[in-house]
Amino acid sequence: MTQPLRTASPLVVKIGGALLEQADRHAEAFAGLIALHRAHPGGIVLVHGGGAQVDAQLKLVGIETPRIEGIRVTTREAIDQVVAVLAGSAHVRLLGILAAQGARVVGLTLSDGGLCECRHTTRYAFDAGEVGEITGGDGTVARTLLAAGFMPVVNSIGLSAKGEPLNVNADEAACAIARVVGAAGIVLLTDVPGVLDQTKALIAELDAARIDELIADGTISGGMIPKVRNALDAANQAGCPATIASWRDPAAIATGSTGTRVLARTNEPALA
Repeated sequence: MTQPLRTASPLVVKIGGALLEQADRHAEAFAGLIALHRAHPGGIVLVHGGGAQVDAQLKLVGIETPRIEGIRVTTREAIDQVVAVLAGSAHVRLLGILAAQGARVVGLTLSDGGLCECRHTTRYAFDAGEVGEITGGDGTVARTLLAAGFMPVVNSIGLSAKGEPLNVNADEAACAIARVVGAAGIVLLTDVPGVLDQTKALIAELDAARIDELIADGTISGGMIPKVRNALDAANQAGCPATIASWRDPAAIATGSTGTRVLARTNEPALA
């Protein structure tokens, strides 16, 4: 029997729609992701969103989807369009970009192979429609692909127990996948290099207490506050460190030597 090529814990890397929108101008960022997949002992699982692309498609077909508390209320009318973008045009475009640069990619939705178990969300006081939340999962399909050297590329469309398509937040999806595959870390690629101190030097590592201190003294301010808090939430949910890093630095992406590492609390409960 052939032995697996990879047995180490992978990294889960999440990219957003902003990079996909500018993909033609940032081919080197995708080259960095491919290099990281090849260099990291466990490979990477790449998770993507695509909110801007969904917005454009819904506008094109004249469907309005209100946002409440930052959540896109996804009607039955809208869900087919959301699926068409996230599991269709945006997903296939990303696969094509990576394959054209030599990556061995396999595209997945959240529910393929039981990777993530999803249901209609129950966490909001309002009806969010066809919005899903993740309750558990089985990382076997991703680990099998990684072991054979493939890069799993996962969009944020899941299925309910009845087989209904659900729109899942991509950050939540990345966290859940990190937990079910036993990831060594989660990398949130954004448009900033990480958290800077008052001398503009990159801070290598933060925990919850230090984050509170830096917000209180103004070192972390403005748009960096939600980025850091989101990273801390991601680390807590994934059960592993989360790194804020920039997709604008492909050489650093390739070596995993960039960004600010945010540590999870040690007493976070497991994913239900």
